[in-house]
Amino acid sequence: MSQLREPGVPHPRLPLPTGKEDLLAFQRWLEEAIPMVGALGIEQVAMEGHRLTWQLALTPNLNDKGTGFGGALTAQTTLQGWCWVTLWLRERGLAQDVVVAEASQRFLAPVTGDYRIICTPGDSHGSEQLADKLKERGKGRITLTQQLYCGDTLCLEASGNYAVLPSP
Repeated sequence: MSQLREPGVPHPRLPLPTGKEDLLAFQRWLEEAIPMVGALGIEQVAMEGHRLTWQLALTPNLNDKGTGFGGALTAQTTLQGWCWVTLWLRERGLAQDVVVAEASQRFLAPVTGDYRIICTPGDSHGSEQLADKLKERGKGRITLTQQLYCGDTLCLEASGNYAVLPSP
C-alpha cells in the first residue's frame, strides 16, 4: 500500500545496485517516487548497452480520438530520458540528481496500438563526454533521443537535454 506523497518532500533514493540493475525493482521504485508513472502503461523495461527500451500499452494513454494522447506520449519520452541518465549513473555507482533541461517532440503519425519507445544518446560519444564532465566538474549534460514505434511505424521523435547536478 503506497503512501500519499507530500509536496516538497523528496522520495527516498533506491539503494545503488551491487551488481546488475534489477529493472523491475527500479520500475516499482519509480512508480512510488513519481505517482503518475503507474498510470502510463509501461509493461516492460529493457536496457541493452546504451539503449533503453520500453514496451507500453496504448489503452491507458488514449485520447478522445482513440489514438495515443500527445501529452502522455510527451511525458513518457521525457521520463524515459530521465530514467536513461539515472540508470547510467547507477551503473557507475553514482547517486546524483538528474533534471530535464530542455525537451522537444515531433509527432509523425498517430499511435494506434501498443507501442515501444527507444532511448539512446543523441551523439555516439555522449556517454563518454558526460563521464568526462562528471569527473572534471562533478556535473554534466547529455542529449538523448527517443523514438516511438507502433509496429514498424515511427510515430514520434523526441529529444531531451538532461543535466546531472553536482552531489550535495
